[in-house]
Amino acid sequence: MVNNKRPENMERITTPQLAEAFIAQQVEEIREQVGDKKVLLALSGGVDSSVVAALLIRAVGKQLVCVHVNHGLLRKGEPEQVVRVFRDEMDANLVYVDAVDRFLDKLQGVADPETKRKIIGAEFIRVFEEEARKQEGIEFLAQGTIYPDILESGPVKAHHNVGGLPEDLQFELVEPLRLLFKDEVRVVGKALGLPDNMVFRQPFPGPGLGVRCLGAITRDRLEAVRESDAILREEFAKNGLEGKVWQYFTIIPDFKSVGVRDDKRADEWPVIIRAVNTRDAMTATVEDVPFALLQHITERITHEVKGVNRVLYDLTPKPTGTIEWE
Repeated sequence: MVNNKRPENMERITTPQLAEAFIAQQVEEIREQVGDKKVLLALSGGVDSSVVAALLIRAVGKQLVCVHVNHGLLRKGEPEQVVRVFRDEMDANLVYVDAVDRFLDKLQGVADPETKRKIIGAEFIRVFEEEARKQEGIEFLAQGTIYPDILESGPVKAHHNVGGLPEDLQFELVEPLRLLFKDEVRVVGKALGLPDNMVFRQPFPGPGLGVRCLGAITRDRLEAVRESDAILREEFAKNGLEGKVWQYFTIIPDFKSVGVRDDKRADEWPVIIRAVNTRDAMTATVEDVPFALLQHITERITHEVKGVNRVLYDLTPKPTGTIEWE
């Protein structure tokens, strides 16, 4: 049985030297486990799956098959970054799946947040399963499980394949990060040469922008969420808030308010900005963003994002408000 308990004497990985030692050890263990067989990985572009991908590329090269599913709910530039970093720079065996229409068609008219989450999760499994069946000789499934995942489900974790793959698609798991904490994963990612904006990527919900486009998702409103979020991230980076603020993003509700554009009445959406700090995500405080910066961001969003005439700042800590709106 795989050991899922972190040894008490295991040193916390805080330096490039410790990261390199961990990488060397894992490369050896992965090669021993996998041999000359193929490994499949669902590569989201998040920190954990990206670090696992980079580690496996170093260990077994083209024996790793990365599947990146673009469901249309990622942030601006993220699918392109995954392709650029892994296929172009790391020469990975990357399968890119454009499933945007497939996901958005399934989500059409669905307003309930939990139903949206379930549709996105189930459809992702279906797409991943289809791609897995196209591959030959896959015997292993790599996952970005990290130590907090194991702790949260008790000392002995009953492992399952990527939530709900059918019985005839059972693989042996490869989980090289399973004994690491998140901060250690980032140090290892840096040592593997991944770009900072991938290694230090903010927490991002599984359903992506699907839960930030409130209510039933429409393509035009989804695009407005994506564009406003990109402006917010760009301005936070320019003004020294990237890395200082734990999580920041935009939300667009499914109603419009009256405004004025070109001296005419304009019924358009409001954009809500959320910027919070937390240690454990159980409670959260609101970042005190300089008012002048908020004004500048408002100016940009209302002039550059189609269909938006107002910007609001969410001042609610957790509790009473959760970090996400859905």
